[in-house]
Order: sequence, then C-alpha cells, then structure tokens
Amino acid sequence: MPEQCPPTGAVFLSYASEDADAAARICETLRAAGVEVWFDKSELRGGDAWDSQIKKQIHECALFIPLISAHTNARSEGYFRGEWHLATRRLHNMAEDAAFLVPVVIDDTREAGARVPEVFFQAHWTWLPGGETPPAFLKRVRELLGLDPGPTGKAATPTANVPSAVSGVRTRLHDTSILRRFGAPLIALLLILSGGAFWYYQATNSTPAAIPVPATSRDTQAAAVPAEASVAVLPFVNMSSDPEQEYFSDGLSEQVLNLLSKVPGLRVIARTSSFAFKGKDMDVATIGQRLNVAYVLEGSVRKSGNRVRINAQLIDTANSSHQWSETYDRELSDVFSLQDEIALAVVHELQVALQSDELPSRSTKTGIEAFNLFLRGEFLRAQHTEESLNRAVEYYEKALGIDPQYAEAWAALAYVHTILANEGFTDFSIGFEKARASARKAHNLNPNLARAHLALGSVQQFHDWDWIAADASFDKAIALAPGDADVLANASFSANLLGDLDLGMDLCKQAVARDPVAPFPRSTLAASYMYAGQLDQAEKEMRATLEISPDFSFGRYLLGVILLLKGQATPALKVALEQSNELWGLALLPLAYYAAGQVDASDAALKKLIEVGADKSAYQIAEAYAFRGQHDLAFTWLDRAYSQRDPGMTSLVVDPLIENIRDDPRYAAMLQKLKLPEPQRVT
Repeated sequence: MPEQCPPTGAVFLSYASEDADAAARICETLRAAGVEVWFDKSELRGGDAWDSQIKKQIHECALFIPLISAHTNARSEGYFRGEWHLATRRLHNMAEDAAFLVPVVIDDTREAGARVPEVFFQAHWTWLPGGETPPAFLKRVRELLGLDPGPTGKAATPTANVPSAVSGVRTRLHDTSILRRFGAPLIALLLILSGGAFWYYQATNSTPAAIPVPATSRDTQAAAVPAEASVAVLPFVNMSSDPEQEYFSDGLSEQVLNLLSKVPGLRVIARTSSFAFKGKDMDVATIGQRLNVAYVLEGSVRKSGNRVRINAQLIDTANSSHQWSETYDRELSDVFSLQDEIALAVVHELQVALQSDELPSRSTKTGIEAFNLFLRGEFLRAQHTEESLNRAVEYYEKALGIDPQYAEAWAALAYVHTILANEGFTDFSIGFEKARASARKAHNLNPNLARAHLALGSVQQFHDWDWIAADASFDKAIALAPGDADVLANASFSANLLGDLDLGMDLCKQAVARDPVAPFPRSTLAASYMYAGQLDQAEKEMRATLEISPDFSFGRYLLGVILLLKGQATPALKVALEQSNELWGLALLPLAYYAAGQVDASDAALKKLIEVGADKSAYQIAEAYAFRGQHDLAFTWLDRAYSQRDPGMTSLVVDPLIENIRDDPRYAAMLQKLKLPEPQRVT
C-alpha cells in the first residue's frame, strides 16, 4: 500500500516502474534536504488506491516532477501516463505564472524525441542521470517551494508555470573541471584544387549517408583525442507546429555556431559536419566520437506568433552528462540578444577566457521581419544548388528592401554572389562586381563583419587576381572570426597558391579536425599530399574521404587523377567510366584514355568536353592538352581561360596535370602575367 501521504505542499514524483531506483535516489536526496516528497514505493498503482490517493496528491502537491526516460518513451501505456494526464488537466486550470511542472530526464533521452504531453515541452527540463541529484537542483526546488530565499534574498514565490521561475536560472548538473586555454590555429581548406570552381560546385551537394568513422592515416590520428575546449553545435530541433519554421531553428543554430567560432581558444566544428547528423537517430557519445569534440550543444526552438522558446543543453560527450541547460522564453524581438546569451553561456561553461564579458562582434540588430527573411536566405544558401542560391539572393534582397542598413544581409548577399560567379552560374565579371558592391556596402555599415571581408577577398583573389589585397582582406576576416570555416577556407588557399606547400599541408590537416565528416576538407588534404608528390598518402586520404561519402563525385575525380599520377592508368580509367557525374567524368576521361594508350577515345572525350565547357571550363581543357603534351593547344586554352577570368587559373602554380608545360617559356610568362611565384619543384 502507498505510504502515509505527506502534507499539502509536497513534491509528487511520477515515474515508470522500471525507473523506481532512480526515483528512490531523487526522493531520498530531496527528503534529506528537508523537502516533503510523495513517493509510491508499492507496485499497487491501480484501482481505488490509485484513484483516492494519487489523484488527491496530484491535485494538492506544490510541484509535479515527471521522470522522463527511455522506459517512459518505450511504453504507450502505464500508470505514470495517467498521472501525467491528471497533472496536465490541473495545469489547464492554473494561472500561467504558477510554478508546478518540473520535468526531469534520468538518462540521455532527448527532448525532441520524448513521448510526453505537449505542455511538458513548455517547461524547463533538467537532466539527472541515474537519479543523481546535485545541490543546484535541490536549491532550486527549495526556492520554488518557498523554503529558501531566492536570488533576490526573499523566499522564492512559485512564479512560473513553466517559463519564468525556472527558465531564468542556469542549471549546472555537474561541476566542470578547469579547462585549459589553447590557441585556435588558423584552419583552412583549399577551395579550388586542380580544377576550376565551376567543377567544384558539382561536388558540394554530396552529404554523407551513414557517416562512418573514416579510416585515418598516421598523420590525421594526431587529432583523435578531442581538445577540452571543443564543441559542436547541432541543428536545433524545430518544435513549432509549422514544419516550414525549420529555417528559423536551423538559422538560430548557425547564428550561435558563428558567434562561437569567433572565440579564440575554442574549437568549433563547422556547420557542414555539425549538421550532417540532422534527422539521424544517433546518441551524443557517438556524435562526439565522429566529430572528435568534448561537448555538444543541442536544443529545440518553438516559435509561436510573436514569441519564441529555446531550450539549450550543453552535453559532455564522454559520459552524456548535461553540463548546463537553459530555457529561454522571449519575444521574437529579443532573438538577437538570445543568440549572444546562449553563446556566452557556453563559453563561460567551458571556461574559455575572453578579454571581456562580451563576445567579439556581436549580432547585428534589425527588425524581426527582415531577420526572418535573412534566415530564409541562409537556409537556402546552405542547400548549395543553383536554384537555392538564386532564391537565397531574392530573400537577402527582400530583407534589404525592408532594412537597407542591415549589414549582415549585405555581407551574405556579397558572399552568395561570389559563389554564383565562382561556380559559373552567373557571368564571372558581373557576378563578382555585384559581390564587390555588396561587400563594400556591408563594410561601410559595419567594418567588423568577417563575411564582408571574406567576400571582398574572394573578389580580389578569383576575379581581380590581386593577391596582396586578397591576403589583407582574408587576414582581416580571420582576425574578426578566427574559427569561421568559410573564412579560413578561402584564406588558406593562398598557401598553396603562393607555393608554400608545407603550410598548405599543415592547414589542411587542421581542416580535417575542424570539419571531420564533411568530404571536401578531407579531399583537400589528399590534394595537398598530391601537390607535395606524396601520392600513396594522397590515395589513402582520398579513399578515406570516399568512405565518408561514396557518392562524392569530385572525390572520385580526384582519386582518378592521383591514380594517373601514380602511373595506374587502368584503375584511373575504371574510376572515370564509373563516375556518375557527367561533368567530372568528362574532365577525367580525356586524361585516363590518353594514359591508357587509347588516343582516339581521348580525342573524342576531349571534343565533348570542349562542346560542353568551352565558355566555363577553359582551364580544364587546357589541363587536358597539357597532360597530353600538346603545348600550343594548352597555352591557347590558358590564354582563353585568362581572358574569361576563369578562377581555375589560380591553381596554375600547384596543378600537377600541367607538369609537361612547366619548362615552356610561356608558362613562366603566364605566371608573371598573373603575378604568381614560380612553383616549388617536388623531388
């Protein structure tokens, strides 16, 4: 039979029978702290006992604490669900500012997948793994019951049905050790490898399916142990009734990620890798292993009318314990400060030193209507297709139509114009000039926007071929956002571009640590080995890349090039013929057929490449002629690529496919024309 009922004002613990041990721990700890607890120790939870005792206690208790777990998720029926139903009914009759519901999770169950009443999602959740109850939770319960003074020194009045009294308090569940500060290295990616940017686009749409842990080389195993101050921001789950609000939850997640990436001493995983786990049923420990991070920030966003509720949790990937959690319930107009609050809370929780109590380059403020349009643009930009990029431009322009002073929207517009131009979706000159104008507008409004300097640097590098000006722009962008993957990706290309292969190699190894499950960073490492003449290592890294993303078309192209350079024409031809992407197949086939001694087939493949890509792929055509030893035709197409301002020309220094023409005087003349240095010769 149930034990004697405690006086009115007690805490009611509701739990599944499988979770009785954890419930008992919480009960004992609360009672030891002087809190009265209704805790049914018996297995008789039905009939008259249930109706007369439990119903009465739920009606009279001061706080209702449902224990949420994998067991409650697994059970469609159970007496605890009847208890939850009664608590929900009582909530409907209570004032909105009355404190009553305190959900507690006792394992690694996530809020987004929990099978609980809808109203539970409106409360601040606390994680007490295994029922272990820290002093912070005890203190808060006593404050809500009016047993202890609250933060103001007065006894806390239960003033939050869910949001206020609980959501305004940070819940630290475990003491974190003092984390050492470490310098954030300059992490970079090579944007354009041996081909032009037009060809690069065809690879960027690939995303890993199963996301396996790739085979690591001896050189990349050094990053296998996560740095203490390292975090991945997973996409916040859209808990709104409208599924189209996903752009908003994704956008907020990326905004927080971008803020964190500006903090020196904190390694933040790039968006591509962090968002690769979206919609996948994978526990935090596994995600931490795949991304090689010590912590994961996850959460949910519920947008309703003019209000937004954000639940955020920082989780230690070593033991899946919740280091910090917070619920924010605000007006939409406060969303900008919310982004900063979440990022700053994470920084403080990880004890990464800041020079002040503020994050660098805090969020730009604008009206919520313009911000919504901006987030829609960001959502489409991330999809990285020709259609989505052009639609992103439309949304940025709509945002600017509402707020012409919105510097972040100008910077984003500039950045997308560089992508469209680089990848051949718009005329090179027209696209880059649009990017330049938008970047300068953003800079005039806010000189501290890294993306504005990034876009301007891209214009200077890939269109103006003004390497000194581009370096200055990238340096400024790095200073403003030392951990931004896009910024570092563009800046790092200069290392190989200017012939510093050692630096390029180091930066690429760090890029893999920054973006470990995205295929392109790993392929850049393979390319760096290729540039340095370390072909066995290049092949190993490229195959590891394809383990992550078997359909990565550019990766298969690069593997084929590496095999050609190793003298393995037959395997290279096999890779070319199996290439699912027609454009990458066309780029590789003339080379592979020629190396295999099938000159007529090479001629036919090259003819088709010219038919398809004469206006946008002049550099790839020049590569094919150079590889075949046809100097005059190679330089004819290089001249054409120069006239077209083909971004592929920037890889002329390191490209191994044009090795046959390096001794031709016209090669040195072309480098001088481009104001590029002579390449280092690989011995």
